Amino acid sequence: MRLTILGGGGFRVPLVYRALLDDPGRAVSEVVLHDTDPRRVAVIAEVLARLAQGHPAPVPVRVADGLDDALEGAGFVFSAIRVGGTAGRIRDERIPLSEGVLGQETVGAGGVLYGLRTIPVALHIAERAAALAPEAWVINFTNPAGMVTEAMSQVLGDRVIGICDSPVGLVRRAARAAGADPAALADPDRAGYDYVGLNHLGWLRSLTLDGTELLPGLLADDAALGSFEEGRLFGGDWLRTLGALPNEYLHYYYFRRETLDSVRDTRETRGEFLDQQQGGFFERAAAAGGPDAVYALWERTRLEREETYMAHSREASGGWQRDSHDLEGGGYDRVALALMHAILGNSGTRLILNVRNGTTVPQLAPDAIVETVCEVGAQGARPLPCAPLREDQLGLMLQVKAVERATVEAALFKDRGAALRALALHPLVDSPAVAARILERAAKEA
Repeated sequence: MRLTILGGGGFRVPLVYRALLDDPGRAVSEVVLHDTDPRRVAVIAEVLARLAQGHPAPVPVRVADGLDDALEGAGFVFSAIRVGGTAGRIRDERIPLSEGVLGQETVGAGGVLYGLRTIPVALHIAERAAALAPEAWVINFTNPAGMVTEAMSQVLGDRVIGICDSPVGLVRRAARAAGADPAALADPDRAGYDYVGLNHLGWLRSLTLDGTELLPGLLADDAALGSFEEGRLFGGDWLRTLGALPNEYLHYYYFRRETLDSVRDTRETRGEFLDQQQGGFFERAAAAGGPDAVYALWERTRLEREETYMAHSREASGGWQRDSHDLEGGGYDRVALALMHAILGNSGTRLILNVRNGTTVPQLAPDAIVETVCEVGAQGARPLPCAPLREDQLGLMLQVKAVERATVEAALFKDRGAALRALALHPLVDSPAVAARILERAAKEA
């Protein structure tokens, strides 16, 4: 089976390929890379060549000649594009910050700006995939994952599924902190968990192992909470008040003032850091002198990237370094391969995914994309029933979903009113006047 990776020059592509090499199932017979930047994809192909060295049965890799060539004949398509590159991300961060509101890649005004730029390209990909590979499953990595998956689902229906590694990373870290073996989570006869929300806005509300509910004991134990990332981000007092473990990105909502203070006068946003780091990597890699040197450079750069993840939120919550367990998220590579195997093997595997709501959250439209626990088989991902949402959880979900759907409408129809509504209604943007200025400046600097 052919696996196509759109955004094949992306920095995380080697993680996917390394997982494929280690995969005992070996469902993939060829990897096809497509990227709009030939230099980047050539460097990443060299990293993949180094990973394949010495492997008894390496997976062949080919760089496609255009989007249609990449899509035709694909069984699975991993879409991980970045429209506008890191330069676009910098604008998404700096423009809102200049108006005194948070600028972030997927959250707040920055997420809306990124979505407006990305959705038209994602829709084009969906249309070409439907025409050239109608039986393919499209796995969307592209941020903002919820709204991009929602837009693509208008063309592909349930054959597009969004993934993120934050929720499964949270579940594993919580299980370890509660004294359970995270490996047991893979056995649905032993373990269960209730996670629901939107992408980068969700809550782990139950975690059971062998019939025992682990979450209350974990929430009552400050030492255990202090042993993992989300516990340190939010603090025991607030987590006990919530009665749940929030996705790390909810720190932007619950501690908006502290996070904004930590980033408002920053000399370097996350986008600026990545622009320099990755730009430097690709420049040095082009002159590194062989696959071994390129691979070593990639590994060093990747580690630095992970260590600095969400640095401003960590600064706002007291300042601390990520440890090895924090760095061990779910891993996009592992989530994507688990999803692929579950579909091919009709296994009924349970994964946290971005899928159409159906009746999972009755207050949302059936076609709205939610992030929740799903059972995956040959027909795709089916969201499982969940406990009713508390009013505060539901209220935040409804408001942010309205923002996401307005963003999709604005991108589809080039509707300024919908774009203004998306920005002005976001909980992290506190003024329609501010929203209008952000929108105007973004249009000028595009």
